[in-house]
Amino acid sequence: MARILITGSTRGIGAALLAEATAMGHDPVGTTRDGRGGTVALTLDDPDTVAAQLDGIGPLDILINNAGVITPERQSPLDMDFGGFAHTLTVNTITPLAVAQAVLPQLRASAAPGSVTISSQMAYMRYRKADRIAYRASKSAVNKVMQGLATALEPEGIPVALVDPGWVRTDMGGAEADLGAHEVARGILAVATGLTLEDTGKFFQHTGAERPF
Repeated sequence: MARILITGSTRGIGAALLAEATAMGHDPVGTTRDGRGGTVALTLDDPDTVAAQLDGIGPLDILINNAGVITPERQSPLDMDFGGFAHTLTVNTITPLAVAQAVLPQLRASAAPGSVTISSQMAYMRYRKADRIAYRASKSAVNKVMQGLATALEPEGIPVALVDPGWVRTDMGGAEADLGAHEVARGILAVATGLTLEDTGKFFQHTGAERPF
């Protein structure tokens, strides 16, 4: 059994991760903006406040950085809401690193630590797409950030990886998506709880197959 911190557990993949981790016998701790339903209150708009918000979280074995946004409404390269772009980078790229740094003492104390960040297939650098470019850029950037964290933590024996969940039926993914949130959550949990140093710095599909950046 692992104690797992899951950010962004209000709905979608995060809520499914919380439910599936509980069903598997783990001890998950979810976060929501307002701390509803026994979760930890955590807002992601200011990375400098994250450590204080997570103070007292208690022992942890695994971090799953799941929380994210797909805003702003205007995010074309030709019509960009730059304030919204900056907020997306904060929430999707910078704050996941702040969360990881905040819980490093707990991960260092665990006998089987691991950290997984939920990325996206939209981060793939060979997709020459122009839609939702703020979101795409934020996920490409978090891939590089977590790859760097993996390198930094490898000497300490703490594996760090990224997961592409695929196109999932959630508020973010839409009703036409081809994957269910609970199916994907089970796959993510299998990756997160099975991480070894051989996996560190890699990008996985929710199935556990490695995929290119």
